[in-house]
Amino acid sequence: MRQLLLDLSAAPAPGFDTFVVGRNTEAAHLLMQFGLAASLDDGRGQTADDRFVYLWGEAGAGKSHLLHALAAAGNGRYIGADAPPSAFEHDPAVRLYLIDDCEQLPAAAQIDAFNLFNRIREQGGYLASAGNSAPAQLAVREDLRTRLGWGLIYRIHGLTDEEKVDALTQAAAARGMILSPGVLPYLITHFRRDMQSLSAMLNALDHYSLETHRPITLPLLRSLLQIEIQERTL
Repeated sequence: MRQLLLDLSAAPAPGFDTFVVGRNTEAAHLLMQFGLAASLDDGRGQTADDRFVYLWGEAGAGKSHLLHALAAAGNGRYIGADAPPSAFEHDPAVRLYLIDDCEQLPAAAQIDAFNLFNRIREQGGYLASAGNSAPAQLAVREDLRTRLGWGLIYRIHGLTDEEKVDALTQAAAARGMILSPGVLPYLITHFRRDMQSLSAMLNALDHYSLETHRPITLPLLRSLLQIEIQERTL
């Protein structure tokens, strides 16, 4: 089976400029300021409100996107739920730490995260973390839950289907793509629903249309989605 012209896992690196804001205007703006602050100083002398941020919301809302954007903007260290213990070690040269998917942290990693919070508070640095619920409802050990409640807390709202269609329509127009009616509504209901995956599929659809010399219609999209399914099962 021939491979897609665009690897769906090779989407552009997440950044603030590629984050579709939706109802998160205030949070996105303040997170940009947070990343800037982290890049300019080590955080010593700042209050917890200035140096700790927690993001929560449903899967696909954009929490990981924002953490990766912060890592890029603030020269930070991204720490996933499956990160090794060494990732939680405090390094004076690292100004910003990003802990993702806190609800998925194994028991040992929860202890490591708790210790990292304390090191940052004592020795300097900034930390942003994310989970699927507000700190008080997060399924982690109590002392870590308390630390996650330090500082600023933002709920990240996922885009509605209408907002996703609007954002993809604008992206398609910027590429000069002509889409038949129904293509985008079908895409967002028959493919992964996060914007990074949808944007990658839109790019793949553009390339597939050019390769096959076919207009971008529902039959073309269904064909491409079928190829994507087959390649995932190989």
